Amino acid sequence: MNHRGILAIYRFEMARFRRTLWQSLVTPVITTSLYFVVFGGAIGSRISEVDGVAYAAFIVPGLIMLSIFTESLNNASFGIYLPRFTGTIYEVLSAPVSTVEILLGYVGAAATKSVLIGLVILATANLFVSIGVRHPLWMLVFLALTALAFCLFGFILGIWAKGFEQLNFIPMLVVTPLTFLGGAFYSIDMLPAPWNTLSLFNPIVYLISGFRWTFFGTSDVGVHISVAALLVFLLLCVAVVAWVFRTGYRLKS
Repeated sequence: MNHRGILAIYRFEMARFRRTLWQSLVTPVITTSLYFVVFGGAIGSRISEVDGVAYAAFIVPGLIMLSIFTESLNNASFGIYLPRFTGTIYEVLSAPVSTVEILLGYVGAAATKSVLIGLVILATANLFVSIGVRHPLWMLVFLALTALAFCLFGFILGIWAKGFEQLNFIPMLVVTPLTFLGGAFYSIDMLPAPWNTLSLFNPIVYLISGFRWTFFGTSDVGVHISVAALLVFLLLCVAVVAWVFRTGYRLKS
């Protein structure tokens, strides 16, 4: 294992994050505060509790997941797209580093950024409402695995995209709407039939539900199903990335 090569890629990507550290940290703080003003204040005054949890606290896992999804996709996709765009990806591919080592450097840095921002949002939320985490270890594991899975997905998008328009297409027009419809700010049990049943076809529901379980011990679907869905998505992304490097799809042409 070429640890020096992994560390070089990781440090380079983290240096890009540090150059925009102020924007990267202030943006989620402001966004979280606005969500609490709108959802926690306006809607929370009409919905006191959901599944025995105060509404202001109930939306916190959804807020964190929303940021994890978008930040992971953006960080990982831009991280690999920019070297493709500038042509410096060929220097990385010709260096004595394996596919796994390249992946660890790029995806590891993107996942680190996403997890840090998720923890910043959790700390910000605690300024508005007291939040207890019933399963803190599982919360960290679920947070890390979700960030890793979506960073791999973002890595795939960064290789697939032919331009900045395509790079933003999936996060803005697919992932974000599915997140809002995935129970980020409500329980799917609150929906009338058949919408509560149709919601089960939204894969985001399982990720948010499982993450919410780590906080409150309650979920819309079984936690074992949520974990299985997350692992299947993670393994699927790994398989696609392996195929990309094996075939050189949009990397060597």
